[in-house]
Amino acid sequence: MVDKVVATPAALELAAFLKTKHGPELMFHQSGGCCDNSAANCYLPGEITMGAGDMYLGDIGGSPFYIGKAQYEYWKHTQLIIDVIEGVGGTFSLEGPEGKAFHTRSRVFTDAELAELGIDKPAA
Repeated sequence: MVDKVVATPAALELAAFLKTKHGPELMFHQSGGCCDNSAANCYLPGEITMGAGDMYLGDIGGSPFYIGKAQYEYWKHTQLIIDVIEGVGGTFSLEGPEGKAFHTRSRVFTDAELAELGIDKPAA
């Protein structure tokens, strides 16, 4: 099975630290570019409400990861790779005070992966 979202060891380590600090229930949302740029933000349950305009992509360290449906349409041909960079990222994300920020990278799915996911190959 092809994962639509994966995490680097650094991202998994930071997520585990945040669970130790804030409790076991975390969630991620790929922001759409407003306020916090386009970044993977980490929240406690109830800090952000998922609705009909959001979709679940998978889990990061046992925590659900969501993205807006409109933004997903642009990124559906890519696997999101959640990483960590040094410095302050999103002001709304839990890791901000730690001097680190979740960072989204991506790679284009192979033709075989697109077929497995049922996604049409993008036009050249």
